[in-house]
Formats: sequence, C-alpha cells, structure tokens
Amino acid sequence: MPCISRFIYFVACSLIAALSAGCGSSGGDTVSMAPPDPPGSTAPEIAVNRVFTALPAFNSPVAMKQAPDDANRWFVAEKQGFIRVFANNVDASSASVFLDISSVVNAANEGGLLGFAFHPDFPLTPEVYVSYTRSGAPLVSYISRFLSTDDGQTLLAGSEEVILTVLQPETNHNGGDLMFGPDGLLYAGFGDGGGSGDPLGNAQDDTNLHGSIVRIDVSGSVPYSIPAGNPNATNDLCTQGYGGAPCPEIFAWGLRNPWRFSFDAFTGVLWAGDVGQGDWEEIDRIQAGQNYGWNVREGAHCFNPATGCGDTFTDPVTEYDHSLGRSVTGGYVYRGNSISDLTGWYVFGDFISGRLFAVREDSSDGVVPEELLDTDLSIVSFAEDSSRELYFLDFNVGTIHKIENTP
Repeated sequence: MPCISRFIYFVACSLIAALSAGCGSSGGDTVSMAPPDPPGSTAPEIAVNRVFTALPAFNSPVAMKQAPDDANRWFVAEKQGFIRVFANNVDASSASVFLDISSVVNAANEGGLLGFAFHPDFPLTPEVYVSYTRSGAPLVSYISRFLSTDDGQTLLAGSEEVILTVLQPETNHNGGDLMFGPDGLLYAGFGDGGGSGDPLGNAQDDTNLHGSIVRIDVSGSVPYSIPAGNPNATNDLCTQGYGGAPCPEIFAWGLRNPWRFSFDAFTGVLWAGDVGQGDWEEIDRIQAGQNYGWNVREGAHCFNPATGCGDTFTDPVTEYDHSLGRSVTGGYVYRGNSISDLTGWYVFGDFISGRLFAVREDSSDGVVPEELLDTDLSIVSFAEDSSRELYFLDFNVGTIHKIENTP
C-alpha cells in the first residue's frame, strides 16, 4: 500500500499532506510529526463504557465531533435535523441546540441530517458544512454551508448556502459523511443511489456522483472548485450529481454506501467502511482515482457477474461475512495515549451485530479482522476527541460510549 518505503512514507505524508493527492490519500484532520510506536502484533483487549450518563438520550444520533482546537464541547447530529452541543464534562446533564434544520430535512428511511464538518479554522472562520437530504425524487442530498454569528455558540439556519446537490433515486444509500482533510479540502461520501444491487449501475458510472467519495475546494470559487489531483479535474462540474463526462468532483468510486470514513491523524491515509449487500462488509483505504469494484464485486468477491469479474479493482483492506455482522461502520486508526497496545490499529464496528473489530494500519490487503468485543449496541458512528481517544454512538438507544482499557 505505501507508495514509497514506510519511513519515507510517514515523513513525506506528514510534510506534504496539504499538497498531496497520493501516498494513500491526501487527507487527515491533523498529521502528527512524532512517529508513534508501531502497532502490536496482537490486538489488545478493550472495554466499552457508557459516558456522559447524565445526558438525556439523543434521538437517532448519527455523528459526533469536537470543533477544531476545542476540547470543551461535543456536538452530536440527530437524524431528524438537529445538531446539539454539550459540555465535555462527565457530569454534563443537558445539550442545547446548535443548529435546527428539521423543517427542511426529509429523514425518510436512510435519509436525514447525516454528517457535518467544521471549517478547519472554526470559529475564526465561522462555517460548518452539513450533509442532509430534502424531499425530491424522492430525496435530494444537500451539502450546505451554515454560518455562526455568535462566535461559534450556534449556527444560523437562515444562513444556508447550498454547495452541492445530488438527486437520489431511492431513499437508501445516501452516504452522508463529511470531513476536511489536512489539505484543507472537503471530502463527502455518497452511496450508489439505492435499490438492491445498484440496479442503475451508478457506482461504476463516473458520470454521476453516486457510489463515490468526492473532494472539492470550498475556500474560494462559488460554489466550489476542483483540486488538481482529482482524476477528472479538468471536466465540467456535474449538475445535481450528474454530467455528460466523468465528474471532476470524484476522488474515488465503485463504492456501495461509504457511510463513515476518517483520516489517520498520523499518516493522513483515508479509511472508509463500505456497507455490503448480501454477503460481505468491507474496509477500504481510499486513494485518488481508484475503483473499489461495486457492483461488479462485493468486497473482494464477484457479485455481477457471479464469476469471472476480473481483477482490475482495488481490493479491500479487510472484509467479514454476514455471520459476524451485516452493516459495517467505519471507525478510526487509534492514535490516543490511553490504550498503548491499540496504537496503530484501525478500529471499526458493525451496526447490526454490535461487534467491534480492528486491523493493523500497515496490514496488507485481505487481512482477516480481529474481533475486539461483542456488544449489544447499534454502532452507528465513531468519534475521535482532541486527544485521539475513541467513542461511538448507539443509534437505537441514543447513548455515547467510550473505548477504554480493560479494568
């Protein structure tokens, strides 16, 4: 996977992450210059504990983040159209409304307010980007910018500036994750448009944004410009997610529903969990210009056709079958300090089975994941705090849980 030797890879990606479109990816919230210990050969035992127990349960929470350089607050997005904020205090007992767009959000099926990303200079640059669905045909995915006029305390719903829209032919597989990389560019995930088996063949058609992770520059041109490292960067912008030529917004494609992705805080590598169809769930390292195979393949296996599907696609880092879970939730490479044996392991989970898994971040493609823990929780989204410790949300109960050392 590294495009150069491992040592040079770490140093180069740390030094040029703001410019690079290669070395595995071009992104990460921040990239540490101090090399961490390499991952251990055996995944450690972990514990999961509910935290912020005095808070009322959230209503269908789907994403949780801290603002840049602000360890004092947490923000939680609820599917119906709210982002709530609460103090990063073990005794926190209430969450206030940071943004309310529930009046325009259509949360049918897998739609709703699905992701958000703070501008890297927030609140100095008082912008937050939100991915959500409105009513349309039957849904339309929106990526919009909202402004804070009170020094980052709330967002003004009426300040919405629409950046990008994608017509959704079904109400499932909308993707919805949203993150800035250390290159200052905005990354967004979109599913294949829904329906069983990608009936429209969207994920293998790069003239639309379905089944892809897009990368755009929202720092200057309106509504956005295209980074030079995107594979089709010189083509015309795709309108409402469609174009007459390969879309320049696309960073990588061939994905079924990349529900959650993240950047390794040390290497900058972009990792994504791609939700499977009937048999396989997969984890991918996302690289510019790569095709991850859906709907020709599901994971590393032929899907359509059932045999003889070729080997021209980028293989997943790891996959697991539906005896272990049925809906992967992408996580993070652990870079915290509390669980030393977990350093350098990519931690992820399954929404249906509640299992937590991990693979070493330097694994060769096709590695078998280690099962860390079997829970009864609906693991919908992971979160990383300012100290790089990991949390996740339970969708059904609306609670927050932290990954910790065993007692």
